[in-house]
Amino acid sequence: MAVGGLLGGLLLWGLGLHSGRPLLGLPPWLGLVSLAVMSATELLRRTAPRAALGLATVALALDVCSGGLIATIVMFTDIVYAAVLYGPPATARRVPVISVLLTVVATIVPVAILHDPQALLLGVGVGVITISPAWTGIIIREHRNAARAARLEAEQTALLAEMDRTQAIVAERARMARELHDMVANHLSAIAIHSTAAQTIDDPGATREALGVIRENSVQGLAEMRRLIGLLRDAKPPGEAAEAQATPTLDGLDALLAQARANGASSGLTFTLEDTRAAGGGARLPAPVELAAYRIVQESLTNALKHAASGEVEVRIDHGRGGPLTVRVTSPFGDRPGPRAPGSGAGLVGMRERIALLGGCFEAGPEDGADDGRGGKVWRVRATLPVREEEEER
Repeated sequence: MAVGGLLGGLLLWGLGLHSGRPLLGLPPWLGLVSLAVMSATELLRRTAPRAALGLATVALALDVCSGGLIATIVMFTDIVYAAVLYGPPATARRVPVISVLLTVVATIVPVAILHDPQALLLGVGVGVITISPAWTGIIIREHRNAARAARLEAEQTALLAEMDRTQAIVAERARMARELHDMVANHLSAIAIHSTAAQTIDDPGATREALGVIRENSVQGLAEMRRLIGLLRDAKPPGEAAEAQATPTLDGLDALLAQARANGASSGLTFTLEDTRAAGGGARLPAPVELAAYRIVQESLTNALKHAASGEVEVRIDHGRGGPLTVRVTSPFGDRPGPRAPGSGAGLVGMRERIALLGGCFEAGPEDGADDGRGGKVWRVRATLPVREEEEER
């Protein structure tokens, strides 16, 4: 642009095509100086737009006073445009305002002094070389800012979507880990306990009984695994009836305790269930609440099989209409050299996570069991699950 403007100005100078007559007695060759300065400012239009605008204004004034070249004026309009487009925000705000003020002054003052309507053409010329490029630069700058903001918003949206996807994956993996642990740990614990008993007891009858329990838990564990794999492979939405039928409910507690009695007989453990849900009017509980309560009882029974001393394990389910569902599991707490079967330590963590997801309260730990008539310490698990009245009616 600098080279083209310089060569074009030299061509106009050689042809004698000036835009006016010299003023103030200045020699016409000063137009070449202003042309060279204006061409040099084109080299600064991006790197130093404010400095370029200042030099270009001085060069334009010198060009007008020395006769003027169209090439110099055209390059000045580009410098004004570049100052608004590439300059700092303050320059972009001030240049259009200054251009309007200069145009108004260039329109009013000559008419007031010369009293000639043709003097209005001077204001029109000033507006063409100042207002037009300045407001063109403002429009393009706003479009670029809008495009930049749109890109940033799109990047932020993509980042948030990726974060949501990552959180969803983490939450789903945690849910799958809880389901796998709750379903498999109970059966594998029973298998480990009875296989140990079969190895240590030299009694064919006891060995056959232990092997029978091992086989039963193996079959049930495989069935649970197949059910979970089927749910993971099923493309139906989570609310479909097929999944709802496969989800355990509190109605299956009797079967769960019957299995626990069979698994804990060799360890001197007995299991009792007290279910007072009938006092709540027999209302159906939400599926997530029933599933969480079932898993709490299942994991508590598994922990009792691993760690509890010989005695009675009590399971109590309380629910009054309009109130929360309360699950309490109490087991004998005694000094043991170690668990009957190894564990991962994720049971209590999984139970706490389940209750937290539903906005409930969870407590687990040793307590004084005198109120239960035992006189010793017991391990008590207590979970409170909120149930809204509209969910009960549904």
